[in-house]
Amino acid sequence: MERQNEYVLRAVEDRGIKLIRLWFTDVLGQLKSVAISPVELETALEEGLHFDGSSIDGFSRSHESDVLAMPDPATFETIPWADDGSTARMFCDISNPDGTPFEGDPRNVFKRNLSQAQDAGFGFFVAPEMEFFYFADGDPAAAPKPLDSGSYFDLTTSDVATNLRHQTLSVLEAMGIPVEYSFHEDAPSQHEIDLRYTDGLTMADQIMTFRLIVRELALENGRYASFMPKPLAGVQGSGMHLHLSLFGANGNAFHDDDAEYSLSPIGRQFTAGLLHHAREITAVTNQLVNSYKRLVVGYEAPTWISWARSNQSALVRVPVTKPNKTSSTRIEFRSPDPACNPYLAFSVILAAGLKGIKEGYELPNETIENLHDIGPGGPEKLGLAPLPASLSAALDEMEKSELVYDALGEHIFEWFLRNKRSEWKSYKTHVSPWELENYLPSW
Repeated sequence: MERQNEYVLRAVEDRGIKLIRLWFTDVLGQLKSVAISPVELETALEEGLHFDGSSIDGFSRSHESDVLAMPDPATFETIPWADDGSTARMFCDISNPDGTPFEGDPRNVFKRNLSQAQDAGFGFFVAPEMEFFYFADGDPAAAPKPLDSGSYFDLTTSDVATNLRHQTLSVLEAMGIPVEYSFHEDAPSQHEIDLRYTDGLTMADQIMTFRLIVRELALENGRYASFMPKPLAGVQGSGMHLHLSLFGANGNAFHDDDAEYSLSPIGRQFTAGLLHHAREITAVTNQLVNSYKRLVVGYEAPTWISWARSNQSALVRVPVTKPNKTSSTRIEFRSPDPACNPYLAFSVILAAGLKGIKEGYELPNETIENLHDIGPGGPEKLGLAPLPASLSAALDEMEKSELVYDALGEHIFEWFLRNKRSEWKSYKTHVSPWELENYLPSW
């Protein structure tokens, strides 16, 4: 840590950095920031930055408000689009004044779950498929206006949306966030950028950075980017499919040359854990009322708890891996959306998978049927259970879950439930334009 601090101090001086932004997230995954000058940096690295946690949603109650933001020097990067590169950022861990990890900090929660995986001999690796929309503006009083009418993998002529995506790729690479693929998605003005595999904590930080970059560059170009799961009716929503694996002392713990589909017993047990606990973790991986307007039949999102190899309707897929590339054996978890808090979502996903390994869960039979076309009652006949159909139903499942309680800790678990129950209550009392259009003339 001392060597990393020295590197940061030297980099700030050598690069002419004039401002350092210290980043952290609230419980819902909203990025927070406080700026310091280079003069204050050494003290911040050694002692942290004091602030009133009661001013941040889900952090502290008024009688226990003092917290410290401790910069993580390993996350130091310059921000290319800000002030001609003279601004840098670092993510922070939030601690109590006595130096202990603050239980309301999502990054600390995830680090605690990663420690449990490490104690079991595993490192957790993630690669997300980040989907999002570009719109003409972000006015919530009007319907979103797409910038194009393209479809899946369309090669469009030079336009604002394509240029925005290309700018985004350049900035991501400049900030040390490698990109695997980039293309136009199925819906109008919908795009996907897939980030390259890395360890879970780095990836959670990268997702937070990614969302900010996409939005900032869109605003600079007079446009608006949204990670709302379902902003347009009649087309598919935005998901955040997660490619997951565990690595141990002997490499990829999900790979076994002699196993069916090359998926090891550990990989099968991890997958079984995800399936077994899928309903109770969904409120965290899909935290908005709007999230459940994406998880419906007919729009390429999973609705039933199942697994398969090439079946796109399954909740968990086991993708075909390249020959002689054992490191690429993985599973794909398809229900999360890009509006989640990645630190908390990764925490409950990891906890579910590790529980499957610890308890030796059996992986059920593969589902080869297309669940989007099977017809009413078909999935039940196969013995499949549905994902929660609403935020309220998901919260009911979460509230009963010891696994989610243990993964998030009492502080965040209880605050999250209270906040989301309030969101659902507000939604239930809202009268939508659809209701007025369909009911006012007749009733």
